[in-house]
Amino acid sequence: MKILVIGLGYIGLPTSIMFANHGQEVVGVDVSERVVKSLNNGTIHIEEPGLQEELDRAIEVGNFRASMQAEEADAFIISVPTPNNNDALKSCDLSYVKSAVVSILPYLKKGNTVIIESTIAPRTTEDVVKPILEEAGFIVGKDIFLVHCPERVLPGQIIHELIYNNRIIGGMTEACTEAGKKVYGVFVKGELISAKASTAEMSKLMENTYRDVNIALANELAKISADLGINAIDVIDMANKHPRVNLHFPGPGVGGHCLAVDPYFIAAASPDYSPLIQQARAINTSMPSCIVAQVKTMMERVGGKKIAIFGLTYKGDIDDIRESPANEIWEMLIKETSYEIVAYDPHVNIPAVEKNSEIATANADLLLILADHAEFKTLNMDSISNMNQQIVFDTKNIANELATAETYIHMGNLSEISRESVESQILAV
Repeated sequence: MKILVIGLGYIGLPTSIMFANHGQEVVGVDVSERVVKSLNNGTIHIEEPGLQEELDRAIEVGNFRASMQAEEADAFIISVPTPNNNDALKSCDLSYVKSAVVSILPYLKKGNTVIIESTIAPRTTEDVVKPILEEAGFIVGKDIFLVHCPERVLPGQIIHELIYNNRIIGGMTEACTEAGKKVYGVFVKGELISAKASTAEMSKLMENTYRDVNIALANELAKISADLGINAIDVIDMANKHPRVNLHFPGPGVGGHCLAVDPYFIAAASPDYSPLIQQARAINTSMPSCIVAQVKTMMERVGGKKIAIFGLTYKGDIDDIRESPANEIWEMLIKETSYEIVAYDPHVNIPAVEKNSEIATANADLLLILADHAEFKTLNMDSISNMNQQIVFDTKNIANELATAETYIHMGNLSEISRESVESQILAV
């Protein structure tokens, strides 16, 4: 089987390589000349454990190549970005999906399978993609088999999860679903779950919305506990000893291409019936501002001049800064304060990010930890010995060995910032 994958990002590239390493001829298409050249030269452009070795295998056997142009194939997989529109509820921007579908029309022939892997708003496959194919003269379910099969993988474990996770195969008809199963059955060892396309779309969105709502509850708990002088982490630890309770932990916000995006697609599709989803989004998007406010208070209290930020990605041990609250906090601190801000992230390779942790912490007054990279979990007092003041704000609650620092604040004891701030104001009066 020949498979053409459009979009060679964090999902499209691993998916392409998995098919190639399971005996299929794969052509990966991307609009970036840099990406295409890099892949054809044998080098991946994203950080994902084991992916480089998988690409080496695929190229060695001759089953994968990258291109900027679509061509004929048996199956077409569309894995392009679906960002938010700039409207009130940040609805789903389908421009990349529609463009990708249009781009393959000249190469479609009867019997082909078209699969949308991109995360899309409810009813997109039926109301948007299907009409494009029909206008081109195809009968969906007879001439062309149309499927929505959302990805469900965790960055850092993508290769394993692509193979072993269950996959929802949402066909426009039963024949479409069976065609989709035939494609993914090449390498997926998890269950191939039959569904309608719209059900598959909503299922993927609700998986991430569920997590977003629960994180919002934890973040709201952190704010309430700070107001009442209670340690939120202690509350969560004790509450989770209940056999039917599993509270999430608070943090600096929610990021990435799923949790920070998908709930909006549901809310925009049904605004009158999604108040809880909308409120959860509002809580989580407020967290960067909350962190910045706490940082300002801490710096004012100690007369600080320099902040060292550790971590800019939305989660640990990856290089992805899409929708990252850490990145947002960095930008806010630069824009809203006059402090010297130095960001260090061993996984992010951009000019503005410091490459040396010791340079980042040199003469700093505050260490702000915003990502749970493995490198940060082993930080100790020697790691911050060159700071001007050893004040740590660990928003991920991971650097346990820094608990003996001059001041160690995490998302559980935020009340200490507020309390000392109020006390200092009283003394000043």
